[in-house]
Amino acid sequence: MWKYVALILVLMLAASTVSAVLLYMQNSALQIPPKTGGVVETSTGGNCSASEYESQLRELQERVEFLKSQLRAKNAPPGNGTIAIVPVFGIIDGYTALNLVPLLRDIAKNDSIGGVLLWIESPGGEVGPVIEIYREVSKLNMIKPVVAYTGGLAASGGYYIAVGADKIVAAPLAEVGSIGVLYVHYDMEKNYEMNGVKVEVFKTGPHKDMGAEWRALTPEEKEEITRMIGTYFNAFLSAVATGRNMSVEEVREFATGETWFAENVMGRLIDETGDMDGALRLLEGLANLTNPKVVIFRGRQASSFGIYGSTALYLDPRYLSPYVKG
Repeated sequence: MWKYVALILVLMLAASTVSAVLLYMQNSALQIPPKTGGVVETSTGGNCSASEYESQLRELQERVEFLKSQLRAKNAPPGNGTIAIVPVFGIIDGYTALNLVPLLRDIAKNDSIGGVLLWIESPGGEVGPVIEIYREVSKLNMIKPVVAYTGGLAASGGYYIAVGADKIVAAPLAEVGSIGVLYVHYDMEKNYEMNGVKVEVFKTGPHKDMGAEWRALTPEEKEEITRMIGTYFNAFLSAVATGRNMSVEEVREFATGETWFAENVMGRLIDETGDMDGALRLLEGLANLTNPKVVIFRGRQASSFGIYGSTALYLDPRYLSPYVKG
């Protein structure tokens, strides 16, 4: 089994590298003419066009899919097996990852579980925890079929996690997408002054307190934050492009930060519209299960969420206001 795992990891690394190159080539700062395509000099001294990189990426993805099917076949449970429903509800923060990551790993090791339904009802959350959960979903999806389902909302970080699954099913009027990054900074300097609070900071470097709420950001810090959220945004684009089998440019069409009704993006951001029973039927087919036992696997839900100073978020901004300090 492990030889398959090793091969898949190598191919995924190669696919990730090619995808990163494509993102870099397509960055507007490079001024690549859209009609003629970009050309990149390789380490061997030759040139490779963007279309050639995309061709290589598709080939690598096909190899990953083949090896994934072999690995799943070896891990298929005997008999009817079990389907695990794993809820991802609410704002995604460190506590969410702390509970979900071990749970997903336990499910991966459980030979009686043939497939996983990831039930997502979330507007997103913090960058780090979202990426960590997405990685675990992607790894789990290598050895067991995973279907993501939402009945109402899988936005921003919630959608980021969903694209790690094999398929995405959503209720027709569920909101999906909100592909983008939000960076929040609170400049409370005048508030401190009005309340007679004086802040003295001893620091080892000029940017050690970058993002702190007791002062404004400098122009240089704003530039650095812009670069940072651009990196997070590219990671989001790459994840969606890989998970949805779309080009990065196709994903950019939906990367406006807004959510979309599922029925309007079927075949693009989602695979099917339907209810949870429909998602379970789809998963049964992918896992080759007949009349499986369905069990809800629940970790403890996130207990708190706060924004202090500056925070980078994969979060639908409509859900930010309850956490604004006042």
